[in-house]
Amino acid sequence: MDAITLLRDDHRQVLEMLDRLESAPTVAGGASEEALRARKSLVTRLVIAESRHEAIEEQYFWPMVRESVPGGAELAARAEDQEYAAKQVLDALGKAEPGQSDFDEMAARIVRDGRRHIAFEQDEVWPKVVAAVDSSRLEELGEKMAAAKDRAPTRPHPETPSSARVQKTLGRMAAVADRLRDTITGRGKR
Repeated sequence: MDAITLLRDDHRQVLEMLDRLESAPTVAGGASEEALRARKSLVTRLVIAESRHEAIEEQYFWPMVRESVPGGAELAARAEDQEYAAKQVLDALGKAEPGQSDFDEMAARIVRDGRRHIAFEQDEVWPKVVAAVDSSRLEELGEKMAAAKDRAPTRPHPETPSSARVQKTLGRMAAVADRLRDTITGRGKR
């Protein structure tokens, strides 16, 4: 699977989660405890999916964009700025409870910003990547990204620099710690 197809599949899954999160019952809307637990579970799945997705982009995709796409450094910097902001919100949202006063505000922000970020990548970045990068290189990159995704962190780590080198070292250590914590707590299994 090539890199763009892999990322498109991730985006489709994330957009579905964002749609469900946006339409999920809220405290202000009188949601039941069961509905709030389901909303928290959805947020957990979203945090896991986004954390893994952003990690493989930082390790492989953005370095390739910088290196191979005209204007790629600016595109990658803009995307990484958006992703850093999202990591901060996802980190707080993942730790919050759905009855918390700012939970709905954070959820609305991640829905809005997530859609905007996905549109930026798909509409502005990907056409330039496809025009500049050979399909065999995208295929090879997609295979590396798919393999790395299984080893990627399951939590946002906004304090970890987004450079590929750091992500490939500290990010892998964070991923091991994340999976251990997930196993102990049962996170993402509910």
